[in-house]
Amino acid sequence: QVQLVESGGGLVQAGGSLRLSCAASVRTFSTYAMGWFRQAPAKEREFVAAITGSGTGTRYADAVKGRFTISRDNTKNTGYLQMNSLKPDDTAVYYCAAVEATGPIRWRANEYHYWGQGTRVTVSV
Repeated sequence: QVQLVESGGGLVQAGGSLRLSCAASVRTFSTYAMGWFRQAPAKEREFVAAITGSGTGTRYADAVKGRFTISRDNTKNTGYLQMNSLKPDDTAVYYCAAVEATGPIRWRANEYHYWGQGTRVTVSV
């Protein structure tokens, strides 16, 4: 059973930065594609960013492009989401997700098999 544990959420002022981490309990992390999704109050879960198992391919939602950076360290079985220039609209619970897969970047929630418990990010004005 794959377990994902997010950390790094918190309260930050608009314009600030946070780095989220996602630690995975897998033997070979590089065989898992990873994504970040978020869910704001009263809204549906939405795609934020995704990265291939090797880390060479990434994709971002338009709302975060240029501000967020997804990365991973396969030697540490950990993925990251660096969030800069945060806005109040970025307030949400952020989830990391993983699926054992290669090939094209996966950005749909239903393509992911494993999910973390979420970490809350609150951006104040």
